[in-house]
Amino acid sequence: MDRKPFLSDNAASVHPHVWEAMRLADQPDSPYDGDQISARLDARFSELFGRECAAIWIATGTAANCLALATMCQPHGAVVCHEEAHIEVDEGGAPGFFLHGAKLMLASGDGAKITPEGIAALIDPIRDDVHQVQPHAISITQASEYGLSYRLGELAAIGQFARERGLGLHMDGARFANAAAFLGGNASEAAGPVDTLSFGCIKNGGMSAEALVLFDPAQADLVKYRRKRAGHLQCKGRYLAAQILAMLDGDLWLANARAANGAAAEIGQAASDRLMYPVEANEVFMRLTATEREALRAQGFDFYDWGAESARFVTAWNTAQDDAVALRRAIASL
Repeated sequence: MDRKPFLSDNAASVHPHVWEAMRLADQPDSPYDGDQISARLDARFSELFGRECAAIWIATGTAANCLALATMCQPHGAVVCHEEAHIEVDEGGAPGFFLHGAKLMLASGDGAKITPEGIAALIDPIRDDVHQVQPHAISITQASEYGLSYRLGELAAIGQFARERGLGLHMDGARFANAAAFLGGNASEAAGPVDTLSFGCIKNGGMSAEALVLFDPAQADLVKYRRKRAGHLQCKGRYLAAQILAMLDGDLWLANARAANGAAAEIGQAASDRLMYPVEANEVFMRLTATEREALRAQGFDFYDWGAESARFVTAWNTAQDDAVALRRAIASL
């Protein structure tokens, strides 16, 4: 039986355009990030977001998140994030390692989204208390760990709160493209007023490159020194830069995300009463019993359990429409 994969967009194949870009980069050039391809990143991302920025290639999303946060948070400080944020539950303590012991302060919020009110409830009781770790930054995830997209108004409110409190604002954008596609395709609106953005490519058809976007270009040198110290300065960086630029060429990043979102929306139509959250990106969370999940797997569908009574289905840029339709029908028939 042919298996139908809905485990993770990390498992998807690399887009042919990305492979071709890497092949074209396969010629002598300056090492590290001194090559002609890496030199194009700043201007290309400044064009995409409509404001000056610096863009640095990083090999993993974990490193991109942590290097970004290291520019905002001192070792004696803390980063406020959702209690189910990737930096808290899925990065193996890397934030504490990269930030030399800085703490994560965990806020709650429905669908893994946080609000100014939720952040204030967490940090106000300890404000200016020398005996308590003080927040230096806020990190949000776009789309969230439950596939929900922050709207422009929500981002503006968090951004204003961060400015008023003197806090940096970081966005984990592992699925930024999916959120941007859901919100209408405007990268600037999907990012809002953040200071740094981990622009995800690997989940969206890339192979081994993410972009760390700094909306204060003066921070770029600091990040580059930290990147080297962390062991992430690759000798042949042009291959990472080539992947990122390939994703931006012709808005491939958006086209791939729209394809993945469309497949997720198809699955979400199976049974609206089973949905744990609205489908606003490329993840579908559904209430399914153990028996129902077993029945789906018996039909060839691969996915992760999500707790005792639910499942997560993740689509990718190359999810076959027939597979999405088949899964929708299989769920609807349970």
